[in-house]
Amino acid sequence: MAIADNQKTDLLWKKIGFGKMKTDTNANKKAPNESIVSELIIKPTQLWSEAGSIPSTIPTSNSGVLIIYTGSGTTEDSSSTARRTWKTGVTNWVPPTFGATYQLKVYVDSSGSGNPTSNGTQLFETGSGNDDEWYFDYQSGTLHFIGSNLPSGVTAGKSIFVSGAKYNGNTGFTSANLVSATITSLTAPLSTAYGGTGLSSFTANALFGTANSSAIEFKTGSNGQVMIVTDNDVDFGDLDGGTY
Repeated sequence: MAIADNQKTDLLWKKIGFGKMKTDTNANKKAPNESIVSELIIKPTQLWSEAGSIPSTIPTSNSGVLIIYTGSGTTEDSSSTARRTWKTGVTNWVPPTFGATYQLKVYVDSSGSGNPTSNGTQLFETGSGNDDEWYFDYQSGTLHFIGSNLPSGVTAGKSIFVSGAKYNGNTGFTSANLVSATITSLTAPLSTAYGGTGLSSFTANALFGTANSSAIEFKTGSNGQVMIVTDNDVDFGDLDGGTY
């Protein structure tokens, strides 16, 4: 007997929403009460280390870390219901979270069409109002008609074509090991505002103190002098028996 859909939903709710393993039904154990940690694993190949180089607007041609596809053909997934799922054969498509223009564009046209963006019919993600929406998995590069019906134009002899961008930059940790990285030099001393001293050198045989609320300095004295506080400032001076 098949697993009930509500049990599948409860498993996903606990796994994704709370990072916990489902150990009982929702009625017997709510998600916050699950105790076995089961966090998602992120592989280094899933980390787009050059994501900061992705422009906010999709380029018209290959640029930097992006490969641009315009009216690219797909292959029908023969293991699914006829014409229900289509594979691009390309992974790591850039999703519209990087900018609205990265939203995948989908077209239906005759198989082998040389210009589906002009000759074909564009299919919109929200469908035509006939419960014929589609969903695109940007990581796997797979399109699935998730609505109950297929779009009217998706018939025998037709194919699906897509336009969008693929991330082609580096992944994972490339030029630095963040665990054992060592800073050997800076172009300027790290300021106190960022946890540094603001100093590029030190004074021998001196005490480390604050010059004001945002600066550090070294205090020095001569033999026989003592550290004193005058005018709310710490310094060195001679011991004056008449004053002390």
